[in-house]
Amino acid sequence: MPIAKLPNIELYYERAGEGPPLLFISGTGGDLRVKPNVLDGPFPKSFDLLAYDQRGLGRSAKPDVDYSMADYADDAAALMDSLGWASAKVVGVSFGGMVAQELVLRHPDKVERLVLACTSPGGAGGASFPFHEIQHLKGEERARYLIPVSDTRRDVAWQAANAEQFAQFVAMGAADPYAGEPGREMGARRQLEARAGHAAWDRLDQIRCPVLIAAGRYDGVALPETQDRMAGRIPGADLRFFEGGHLFMLQDRTALPAMLEFLNG
Repeated sequence: MPIAKLPNIELYYERAGEGPPLLFISGTGGDLRVKPNVLDGPFPKSFDLLAYDQRGLGRSAKPDVDYSMADYADDAAALMDSLGWASAKVVGVSFGGMVAQELVLRHPDKVERLVLACTSPGGAGGASFPFHEIQHLKGEERARYLIPVSDTRRDVAWQAANAEQFAQFVAMGAADPYAGEPGREMGARRQLEARAGHAAWDRLDQIRCPVLIAAGRYDGVALPETQDRMAGRIPGADLRFFEGGHLFMLQDRTALPAMLEFLNG
């Protein structure tokens, strides 16, 4: 099992494909045991793709201490160092996009090109949906609550008109095959606490690498107006909206090709 023993944490990681190095930073609760995942998608066809379980998640270490966004960014930089990567192209999705913002701000020489997908800058630029405020919701109750947040088209009227599909979404959202693992609930909580403190807005104008901001038109987690503000704050950033919600990368078949085109630029 590939474990990187870094100075401050042990991280589980996987690699796939050949080509220029590409670091993928996953979202809230990301766990490489959940299949299919990014390693099964198109990125390994063009890149040496590196993906990992972030601290507190999956098969990585779960120290019971406060986590910060700086910790997550430094973890990513240290993982790259451990593999001999001086720099890489980076894709950060949702929470991973927040980590990627900190990574490029704290370690600018390590990021060649950056995709920020369905994410938010915090601060005056706008925060993502406050998941830390709904930690009391579990299972199907949580899934039912979040479906219309993830995609604002999935409102009450849509749910009534698409009862079978809604039930499938609820079942998928409620499933957690690794519930009850030691440290799992604590690690997830620590991640949400760090996420709540994300505030990169005031520093985004320091980013100098090419940036693509990719977003869903119907995302209630990372709001469309927040994407507009980020694009105006990051010098030269390209903003692309796709037909979907927070999961637009799965909903719109043009999204991943657009990311690949940018990364290969």
